[in-house]
Amino acid sequence: MNNKSLLESGKYYHIYNRGNNGQNIFFDSENYTFFLNRFHQYISPFCDTIAWVLLKNHFHVLVYVKPFEEIKIEKLEYTATEIPKKIDVHLQFGHFFNSYAKAINKRYNRTGSLFEKNFERKEVDSTNYFKKLIHYIHFNPVKHHFTEKI
Repeated sequence: MNNKSLLESGKYYHIYNRGNNGQNIFFDSENYTFFLNRFHQYISPFCDTIAWVLLKNHFHVLVYVKPFEEIKIEKLEYTATEIPKKIDVHLQFGHFFNSYAKAINKRYNRTGSLFEKNFERKEVDSTNYFKKLIHYIHFNPVKHHFTEKI
């Protein structure tokens, strides 16, 4: 059973996940663009993005969950339905990850889970953590030896 807390409006969160068994979730440069486009489509109406990094087998994003009254429902775009039955930021992340995984599975003729598990999230509850997290996210490619500088 998943006992992780749901995302709450008016709060900042560190959202992250990686490929199932540590495998890649991005296979070519077009995948990064597709991921960001889908992120914009599904998540931007609900969240402001502060920082992000996409690496071959994982990603990190720092978001601020908008208060419900700031969400522009009319800007939501879906391929399977005109309007969702329930407006919920947590469900939006699920829709986003499912959409990306289905597209990758179709494109690369693969099956099964793309992501390791339900997405991880940690509430950013202090200015100190906020500052450290921005550095952590931007330093991640250096940490994993994808680049020498931020």
